[in-house]
Amino acid sequence: MRAKVIKHISLVCGVLLGTVGLIGISHGAEKIGIFEKILDASGSFGETTAAFEAALAGSNLVLHEKHDMRVPDGIQQARLYILTSPDYMAAAAAEPANSISAQIQRVAIYTYGEGKKTYINMANPEAHALVFYGKSNQADRLSQAAVTVANEIRAVAAKVPGVPTQQQLEPSRKATKYQKYNGDGPAKMMAKFRNWEESQLLILEDSPENFKATVTRVERALSARPDGGPDDSTAWSILTRIPVGPNAVYFGITNQYTEYKCIKINSDFRSDGKTEDAPYPGVDHTAALPLEVLVINDGDKVRVVQYGEMWRMQLYFWDSGYLAFAKNTLIPSIISNSIEKAVAVTASE
Repeated sequence: MRAKVIKHISLVCGVLLGTVGLIGISHGAEKIGIFEKILDASGSFGETTAAFEAALAGSNLVLHEKHDMRVPDGIQQARLYILTSPDYMAAAAAEPANSISAQIQRVAIYTYGEGKKTYINMANPEAHALVFYGKSNQADRLSQAAVTVANEIRAVAAKVPGVPTQQQLEPSRKATKYQKYNGDGPAKMMAKFRNWEESQLLILEDSPENFKATVTRVERALSARPDGGPDDSTAWSILTRIPVGPNAVYFGITNQYTEYKCIKINSDFRSDGKTEDAPYPGVDHTAALPLEVLVINDGDKVRVVQYGEMWRMQLYFWDSGYLAFAKNTLIPSIISNSIEKAVAVTASE
């Protein structure tokens, strides 16, 4: 009898947690994570990725690419998924072309902590809507659209064996902080007090009639050299090329140098989740990638931009700790200069 009661309670708890996973976060909540853990998986990494991909195929979400992160020493596993929601993209169709980063969704599956258990998290669509659309005239409607796509992702994860959750992960901030995000604490000066739009750094520009040609030039430039490994910051791989409406293209890019730096820097001063067999808790920040190069046609000019990497690093990696930022102040500029050189120099040759 007792066993039946325990089984019943476990079932009820599972249903309740599954229901929680399908509810959006209230903007009245104290803090919202830039990442959200959505499943404590019960299976292995391979079983979890296979089940997630099967569930994803039955959803309305579009999978553009999946990428296995290069984790130092190969000691843990992490896979990045780059997605879009046609409904969300339609809801944001009237927004300026330079705001498309909010519409690219990322999910990570990774092994973490004692026993290297498997988890799923996502780059939180609601937090990103607050960053990129918080000042829009349609902010409330777009916020609701972000809630809907977040629920779509949670629903996919809920079909994978494990326990659905809705845990806000660090770095976390109040909604009002995201709406005017220009860095954190005293490190705002490192990001030059710029918001997302001011942080879009110009690489090159052209006339509107050359939009398609510029997209092709950028694609060729970013594909010109093979990834040189963990010590080479100069070459890039294109993970995905996503047209967003008629006037913008999103390039998601990465290299092993950046992946190693992101994982190591975020792991250095963290203690939670760091074990002898899983020394890199920073794999839970996999959904901070890829880095972005945008080609935008605003009708006046075609602009190729990237984000100021210090602004971006603070948005996704502020929980690394101020000491980690102080110790690695040159890394964002190394990455930013590398992207600019790869695009601007190679494209002009």
